[in-house]
Amino acid sequence: MKIDSNQLTEQLQNFCGTETFYSIAMLKTRFTDGIKYLAETANCFWLVTDASIMAKSLQSKSYFITIDFKRLSEDEQHLNSKEAELIYSDGNDNILFKQAYYSTDFPLDELRLFFVDDTLMLPGEY
Repeated sequence: MKIDSNQLTEQLQNFCGTETFYSIAMLKTRFTDGIKYLAETANCFWLVTDASIMAKSLQSKSYFITIDFKRLSEDEQHLNSKEAELIYSDGNDNILFKQAYYSTDFPLDELRLFFVDDTLMLPGEY
């Protein structure tokens, strides 16, 4: 199912809490209904996996981790030779790690996720 970015953003805002937890058994992490919807609708299971792996590795630095996907402006893309990045922080603007993506078909220009208790979630599901 293909959805435009405005529709996707609107749908993601409707998730509050979760009824079911899904797991990535090899990583021993979980994700919520909203993350499952995002992964299926935007075909971005890579985002769920990448965010889970890196956030899990950063847990010793912070219990609560924010993960921000950010597509760079065209000028920044040409200057830095990358299209987007995931920025991991402790929720208080202390950056823990930045992960570069040289190319992506992710439909949104920005997105925030939370990682707490080995669980990846949308902010509305926290």
